[in-house]
Amino acid sequence: MATVRTFPFEFTGADGGPLRGEIRTGAARQGGPAVVICHGFKGFKDWGFFPHLATRVARAGITAVTFNFSGSGIGPDRETFSEPERFGHATFSGDLQDLDLVVNRLTSGGLVPDLSPTEEIGIFGHSRGGATAVLHASQHSACKCLVTWATIASNQRWDQPTIRRWRAEGKLDVVNMRTGEVLPMYTDVLDDLAKNGDTSLNILKMAGAVRVPWLIVHGDADESVGVEDARRLHRVSENVSTLQIVSAGTHTFGARHPWGGSTRELDEAMDATVEWFSRHLLR
Repeated sequence: MATVRTFPFEFTGADGGPLRGEIRTGAARQGGPAVVICHGFKGFKDWGFFPHLATRVARAGITAVTFNFSGSGIGPDRETFSEPERFGHATFSGDLQDLDLVVNRLTSGGLVPDLSPTEEIGIFGHSRGGATAVLHASQHSACKCLVTWATIASNQRWDQPTIRRWRAEGKLDVVNMRTGEVLPMYTDVLDDLAKNGDTSLNILKMAGAVRVPWLIVHGDADESVGVEDARRLHRVSENVSTLQIVSAGTHTFGARHPWGGSTRELDEAMDATVEWFSRHLLR
């Protein structure tokens, strides 16, 4: 089994602060095809299954790139929401800009020293990160294939009474159930959706514009994003997408943080994902 090496990177993200990430490679040289992995809302690159998915991708011979969106709120210790103000001002457009920045550095060879430029890029996303992956893939030819897990089909996630209260108070408190931390969400995300929600951030519309092979994975026991979202995404992209429903799969396919080992549901999702990227990126 190939030894996976890890190389960190950091540069300025969409919000003007640091965007932190790393690549993993099991190849003898740094180069060749790459997969960029996007975490979801209240997630981060080192949460639960993400390092293990990245390692599996790297062992398959594909460079794996993980990073924290600049509005993730996760600080330099990689584990805690020590930058809550950045979390509070995060937007869907900011996430999309961050992903664009990472991919642009990959295609130019400027992500880490000695990493060769590549035009063979796959994008992976979970939950809200899956939506960002879809939006990016619909607009960028460097993306050759796509995998999304438990992905939202709409970014309108709040009812009108919540939005009215949110705007009146200037923020919405979000609880990190793992730690009990209360994180602020200011109205930046509402303003972003009011401006771009029907155009560049319309997930279903952009999903219909995806032209690359796309694997949609969703658990039928997802407690956060109903499986109907996956079916909606598949219906508008059925010429290019394959839908895989994981029996008894929850939003994280049974994975937890800190990592406590895999599950049958997660193994099924990971196996399908690594096979998909291998098939479409390794020629």
